[in-house]
Amino acid sequence: MTVEYGELGDLKEGSYVVIDGEPCRVVDVSKAKTGKHGSAKVHLVAIGLFTGSRKTVTGPSDQRIEIPIIDKRVAQVIAVLGDRVQLMDLESYETFEVDMPKDESIASKLSPGTEVEYWSALGKRFIYRIR
Repeated sequence: MTVEYGELGDLKEGSYVVIDGEPCRVVDVSKAKTGKHGSAKVHLVAIGLFTGSRKTVTGPSDQRIEIPIIDKRVAQVIAVLGDRVQLMDLESYETFEVDMPKDESIASKLSPGTEVEYWSALGKRFIYRIR
């Protein structure tokens, strides 16, 4: 896995974190200072990049947490195969298949020859946007 480690208290909205083995984008962070001898608590809400599901984490601000290393690359659509899309990376010329994006505005614009930006995180790839 390609991850680095950080502290829960250092995360901000828009950063990325691994929750339950899935890379997620942080959408809400709230911090609560507890009593005289307690440590600050952080409540984090994130949306999964692959599933779109909402995930939460609560813990002390100094808790170590995994941060995914996301590789952002450009590819060209070779073929649309029902619920899969075949892509060719424009740097390495590697061909591979990814799932059809759940976002209907992206999926409707996919056709052979279209250039897309895809993200690779934790060994999985997905189409992020049309270029």
